[in-house]
Amino acid sequence: MKSSCGARFTLLILFLFAAQSMSVYAGSFHKDVQIHWGDGRGKVLDNLGNLLSLSLDKSSGSGFQSHQEFFYGKAEVQMKLVPGNSAGTVTTFYLKSPGTTWDEIDFEFLGNISGHPYTLHTNVYVKGTGDKEQQFHLCFTIDGIPIREFKNSASLGVPFPNNQPMRLYASLWEAEHWATRGGLEKTDWSKAPFTAFYRNYNVDGCVWDHGKSPCSLNSPGSSSRKPWFTQELDVKGKNRVKWAQRKYMVYNYCTDKKRFPQGAPPECG
Repeated sequence: MKSSCGARFTLLILFLFAAQSMSVYAGSFHKDVQIHWGDGRGKVLDNLGNLLSLSLDKSSGSGFQSHQEFFYGKAEVQMKLVPGNSAGTVTTFYLKSPGTTWDEIDFEFLGNISGHPYTLHTNVYVKGTGDKEQQFHLCFTIDGIPIREFKNSASLGVPFPNNQPMRLYASLWEAEHWATRGGLEKTDWSKAPFTAFYRNYNVDGCVWDHGKSPCSLNSPGSSSRKPWFTQELDVKGKNRVKWAQRKYMVYNYCTDKKRFPQGAPPECG
């Protein structure tokens, strides 16, 4: 993964659900998503629906969401982040379920001042509670290498996001009070509008339709699919995660003794 401060697109592959699924299709921004806020600041830029832009100015940011909800699967997109001085901006691609006790899996790219790397902020919310942040500085190519694994630790009393369907979302918004160096660097609005690009959106997933999914444990034939629900990274994948975290991680909630003076949360063991 590149930090995408230049003209190239960064490949962001999000292993958001299980590794296998039921429905596979090449996505189109025209048919698969709707730009649900921004008052015209989000635009599909080509006839095939392969390229979409989101913009941010002092009045508003913008964002899109998938038409469908998904239960398990994989999603991927290529992103070109805001170039140059993007301090205070946040460019995202994430999953979220509705309601007050929602589940959420976040990938948020926190803007920079020129010459500094983007910070990739990741988090997991379960039943409306997050506080599971890890952050990375991505300066070199690590496309296709997993950087984080959130294990199912339900046996330890840790909630796991495995029973609520989620939509895919993306947004470009302003958070200068915390996004860049903890809010020390403010947004330079003379550089606005800020623009990020998304292309080659694809989902390989189980669509949630009228309260059920072909990936549900209770669906017909689900017994033959149960291995996906317990599938883990193999030894090679785990070693890659360790490598990426050793080289690029700049914050890990599991090692924050100020937040957890009595010891790390149980899922960190």
